[in-house]
Amino acid sequence: MSRSKYGGVTGCAFAAPGGPPHESLEEMLYGLARRALADAQLSFADIDGISIASCDQLDGRAIAIMAASGSVGGVTRDIVSTPSSSEHAFVLGALRVASGQYRTQLVMSWSPLEVESLSEAQHLGTDPYFHRSLPLDDTTSYALQAVAMDPTGALRDSAVALAAKNRVQGGLAYPDRASGAREKAWIGNDEMISWPLTRSMVAPPAAGAVALVIADADFIAGRQRHDVAWIKGLGWAAEPGFLGDRDLAKLPSLDAAIARACGEAGLTDAASEIDLAELMDATPYQQILAGEALGVYRRASATEGPLARIPLNLSGGATSFNPVFCSGLMRIAEAAQQVRGRAGAHQLASVRRAIGHGASGFAMQYNTVVVMESDHAGGTQ
Repeated sequence: MSRSKYGGVTGCAFAAPGGPPHESLEEMLYGLARRALADAQLSFADIDGISIASCDQLDGRAIAIMAASGSVGGVTRDIVSTPSSSEHAFVLGALRVASGQYRTQLVMSWSPLEVESLSEAQHLGTDPYFHRSLPLDDTTSYALQAVAMDPTGALRDSAVALAAKNRVQGGLAYPDRASGAREKAWIGNDEMISWPLTRSMVAPPAAGAVALVIADADFIAGRQRHDVAWIKGLGWAAEPGFLGDRDLAKLPSLDAAIARACGEAGLTDAASEIDLAELMDATPYQQILAGEALGVYRRASATEGPLARIPLNLSGGATSFNPVFCSGLMRIAEAAQQVRGRAGAHQLASVRRAIGHGASGFAMQYNTVVVMESDHAGGTQ
């Protein structure tokens, strides 16, 4: 058995509600938790602790964990919350299992659309003297990052090609919610929202949620589960909070996270030792930046686009479907599902090892990398 001190992912569920909400946030989270537990063949009684990530500003309420704890089983058991990013909830859950104090963890995060203006909520959370006067929100920070990466525009055609590919992939993974397929010419010439990003190069903010179940090796062995994504390596790091202190064309925090996660997993050349990766990519420029850090991309001609050494973002990534706050955890969950052989219409055959990458904050301030592997090649279960 490919045991890990962090345990393994044994259950997963996604929520991608379309159209006007027909249930409350609490109802959605309860149903999501039940589906993740059912996938793990467990009940709430089998869960020792819960790790969640939520954002009061985006929820449009104070102390969002109080509204959700009852729905996810937190009333009678230990529950911890992080507001920094959704992927940090996964790190918390895995570390709690590694501590030996917990056999199982339910990890959850969500991103509703209950605030009147998502941009204004992000704007008010910035530094009031410099960033707020830009005005800074996710989109403007992503645009600044894209310009820093590509000051001459040489990458623009590559970014457009990636956006087109991701929109096609997203149609397989989230047919009811992902942005529809578009020709490259349309994407490149669409309405400009913040140079060099057009409206079709990014996905509009969406409501969504994700839940995973992590269990330790002994618990998994006792349940005789084989569709497990074992967590072999974890790495996380952060950039400075002030954009002026950063070179936005580089991500030393991602380099550090990759080095730690791959080091723990015993990987020396991730690009040749993993079968696929799910990279956080609110814009196609971010996918290029993350892919190069991982060593799976090489720059190519503008007509070819970036050439990947392995399949990337078979779910379409965040450029296709972006529930803003929980998109990072969704990338990790998508990678886990590929390893487990449960990714559905976008499953790649014979996946043994994969990387999930979550990034959040302005211009990818936080970066988290997870290496997962299976006992047997997935894709046919």
